[in-house]
Amino acid sequence: MTESKIVSLRNANIYQGKSLILGNVNFEAGSSEFVYLIGKTGSGKSSLLKTLYGDLYLTEGEGSVAGFDLKQLKWQTVPLLRRNLGIVFQDFRLLTDRNVYDNLEFVLKATGWKDKALMREKIENVLAKVGLRDKGFKMPYEMSGGEQQRVDIARALLNNPKLILADEPTGNLDPDTTDEIMQLLFNICRDYHTAFIMATHDYSIIQKFPARVVRIEQGAVKEISVAGID
Repeated sequence: MTESKIVSLRNANIYQGKSLILGNVNFEAGSSEFVYLIGKTGSGKSSLLKTLYGDLYLTEGEGSVAGFDLKQLKWQTVPLLRRNLGIVFQDFRLLTDRNVYDNLEFVLKATGWKDKALMREKIENVLAKVGLRDKGFKMPYEMSGGEQQRVDIARALLNNPKLILADEPTGNLDPDTTDEIMQLLFNICRDYHTAFIMATHDYSIIQKFPARVVRIEQGAVKEISVAGID
């Protein structure tokens, strides 16, 4: 894998338990590259994402993410891998008993940050990046869905990830907010030189914000063009 390649899978077989979900996967993603992952529910999109962030172990074929050999991963090294990743969820998964600042500080402490001043600086930087500079005091329930998703994105940026994985990040948002979030994601991909892999069912997003498209169907991963979406 070249230095610019953040994700590389070669002849990889991906299993859930003993069931083969995806066979002979060959896939790469480089820094600053935005990739859509499409496919029907149950096709294997989530299994592929789980393999990339170490929730499913790769046992057959070759794979690396952010310099980590997926076949050499053990439960002790998965947290080290995830410090190089950001994950954006459809349902936000914010801690509802604390404000935005404390949500982000919790993640920094959990990933080994100690210096209070550096943590504050980092939190202020990521909140500014997602357009929430003055919202650190807000509780999640006081925020709109779009604002909560921006907090989720800010959380994903905290450790300067080489790769961001997003699983239906606009699934709970209205069309105008979806456009705002998508523009933000593309800006982050460009400005942070981050590889970005986004699973989505919403093909209108891909038409409006075109990028590379990978389809999962019948247990296989296939490159397609935007024109090939139906």
